[in-house]
Amino acid sequence: MPNIDLNSDLGESFGQWRMGDDAAMLDVVTSANVACGFHAGDPAGILRTVKAAAAKGVAIGAHVAYPDLVGFGRRNLDIADDELTADVIYQIGALQALAQSAGARVTYVKPHGALYNTIAHDRRQAQAVIEALKALDSSLVLVCLAGSPLIGWAREAGLTCVAEAFADRAYTPEGTLVSRKLPGAVLHDATQVGERMLRLVREGVIEAIDGSLARIEADSICVHGDSPGAVEMARALRQHLENAGVMPKAFTEIRA
Repeated sequence: MPNIDLNSDLGESFGQWRMGDDAAMLDVVTSANVACGFHAGDPAGILRTVKAAAAKGVAIGAHVAYPDLVGFGRRNLDIADDELTADVIYQIGALQALAQSAGARVTYVKPHGALYNTIAHDRRQAQAVIEALKALDSSLVLVCLAGSPLIGWAREAGLTCVAEAFADRAYTPEGTLVSRKLPGAVLHDATQVGERMLRLVREGVIEAIDGSLARIEADSICVHGDSPGAVEMARALRQHLENAGVMPKAFTEIRA
């Protein structure tokens, strides 16, 4: 039976401001990208998410970001290498401490927002993040955008990488994400999303926005947790995969 990881960004609520439904998403996903306080999340809320993920057997990853609470980590920052490396180490370390207190552990790192998109193609900032993982714990798996140069850079440095696809995003014929600024960039039909992801798992291809087939190698599928109808979309995707004989399973278990 084929397996695929389902991941989602969680732990992003801040004080009285609520983001997404962590409890519901943890019943669907197999890996939780938990905010570390730089783009979202407060310590008490992050700890609750970590405890809930551990209780459900969901893998825990550090969702590290630029220091940008106001912009939710979605603004590009021209940050010095040593500062970025220290920021990433700091965030992972904070989540590791919270996880340890809950009897759990952090097994991977997935950068967030602008940092994720930047290091996918910017070798200087990518190297700063890579150096952070090497300095702290080189056994941590790095989640990367499928088809991006980051995968090669990280593997050259001795890190283990997992390629990620996005369930609700449109792709170009070259296998890159269609800009959110363009029409059709975000998909809302659960049946369409399910069929696309099933074909990705089985054949390694996804229908691009122009109707052609783009080849994408992915070990994990991201389901967004902060958009309208996100939980329903994630549930429908998981059910569609299971009905077709594909069992969602954390990539950390698949690779073990």
